[in-house]
Amino acid sequence: MLNPNEAIVRKPGSQQVRELRTFVIYAEDKPGVLSRITSLFRRRAYNIDSLTAGHTDKPGISRLTVVMEADDAEARLIEANLYKLVNVLRVEDVTHGSAMKRDLALIKVKANADDRAQVFQMLEVFRARIIDVGPKSLVLEITGTEDKIDGLLEVLKPFGIIEMVRTGCVAMTRGPEAVTVHPHFVQALVSESES
Repeated sequence: MLNPNEAIVRKPGSQQVRELRTFVIYAEDKPGVLSRITSLFRRRAYNIDSLTAGHTDKPGISRLTVVMEADDAEARLIEANLYKLVNVLRVEDVTHGSAMKRDLALIKVKANADDRAQVFQMLEVFRARIIDVGPKSLVLEITGTEDKIDGLLEVLKPFGIIEMVRTGCVAMTRGPEAVTVHPHFVQALVSESES
């Protein structure tokens, strides 16, 4: 088992692939918990690419989705260190599992009467919605993968993006099983000679 107090030691010449990792974290919904979790990343000098937090269907429990760049060893170390925090109840790395990941963005774009027809056509292609109309601007809402939102931003740049905000990634595993606060435990089989 990986000791969270030890530094990662790699053999010379070994290369670990760094990639964006997605962690689902369940924690108690108490003051200071989010600060302690983010401080863990800060102390270890990891940059958080995306962080979302919100309530769950269980009172007093929050669910966080954290996206960061790490290799396999770093990801295991982060997971082990998160479990050392008293208020953290469950951590799951859903990077390589079958997970759906989505982001939400609100985009305010310049659009006078002459440009609106073109903007409306682009919104249909990206399945975005208009949520506010002003005399010289539109506010759009889009939900999807990071690439989809980046694609819409690229085609809207010529019109002029006034303001934009993104929620960050949220993730959920596919299928009937869920990443829950309390995982299913597997009964260990121990032969009588070992006990």
